[in-house]
Amino acid sequence: MITKKTAALLAALCALLFVAAWRYIKAAGLLRKYPEPQYLTEAEAESRPVYDQLRTDEKAIYTALYRGISQQQEYIPLPYEVDGDQYSRIYCILEKQEGEFFFLDSVYYTAAKVRDARVVYRDLNLIDIQETKLRDKVDSIVDGALNTDDYSLVRYINDYLVDNCRYITGEDVEYASTAYGCLVEGEANCEGYAKAFDLLAAELGLKSVLITGTTESGENHAWNQVKVGTDWYNIDVTWADTDVMGETRQMYFLCDDATFERTHFADDTLFEPFPCGNAEDNYYVKNGLYADSSERAEEIIRRELSSGNGVIELRFSDIFVYDNFKREYIDTEKIFEVAVETGYPFGAQINLSLRENEQENCMTLDFTAE
Repeated sequence: MITKKTAALLAALCALLFVAAWRYIKAAGLLRKYPEPQYLTEAEAESRPVYDQLRTDEKAIYTALYRGISQQQEYIPLPYEVDGDQYSRIYCILEKQEGEFFFLDSVYYTAAKVRDARVVYRDLNLIDIQETKLRDKVDSIVDGALNTDDYSLVRYINDYLVDNCRYITGEDVEYASTAYGCLVEGEANCEGYAKAFDLLAAELGLKSVLITGTTESGENHAWNQVKVGTDWYNIDVTWADTDVMGETRQMYFLCDDATFERTHFADDTLFEPFPCGNAEDNYYVKNGLYADSSERAEEIIRRELSSGNGVIELRFSDIFVYDNFKREYIDTEKIFEVAVETGYPFGAQINLSLRENEQENCMTLDFTAE
């Protein structure tokens, strides 16, 4: 038979257990209501093409992260409890596509299930000053854009980054993998270049995405896709940079997939890259420097020399046309006969310097006179 004293002790014990359980439940947030799902505004979504590829629930999670990170919140309540793999995918998409979030650390927290995101920042004490520097730099660059058509804007961004940033290696050397490193500090790796391109493109009203993947040598790499008119193109600003002032590699400027995929292999685990099937705005095609035969290459050379241009960049349709041109015009020195016939002011002697990239079927002929 339970005595009154025993009953009182049991009641007290139950009360203590209840209080402890309640405190645990409250601390763990098990009874806390999820925040209502929110979504990016139409204007915000317009400049974020990858956002449109997300499911409705994923868009709400992306938006919660975007709003919270914009305010540098360490803990961000999500509208849904989400699987850890799904959370990691959404977070990684956001970290790569939001170039203004340079202050995110290179590591992040995840778990089997995520209800409250925990975000790691670099140095919260510096963010306000750095944001002002980045904003001022972006505004200055945007103000320098003189043309408003898509092609000219892409050209402007590409050339600005090539002329004003120096490529450095390393996974995450300070801010090298950020738009801040590229635009403010003037040093970046491929991810920093790509994030800076993305940020400037959005500011200038272009649709752009950052693509991660590997090169033909298996190295990790980052580049962009940008929409020009109604068509998507691949562009690699990092590989356009020669680190020589005024000199830019054109072979990675607005390429279709058939050309670009010789050297770039996109990762589609985060989202589906956009198909790039048109070459109309490719640098070589748009400027009449694309040759599908040796005869066409000769026509281009004659045209350029006759107009006074002694440095001629060519892209051939394939390696067979490329090799055939070399045999017919370079090996036999027929190229000099063609040059003389154009009336280009060579003087007593013609010199030709040849720069080749067989993998890209590209060749630069640099004529000089003595």
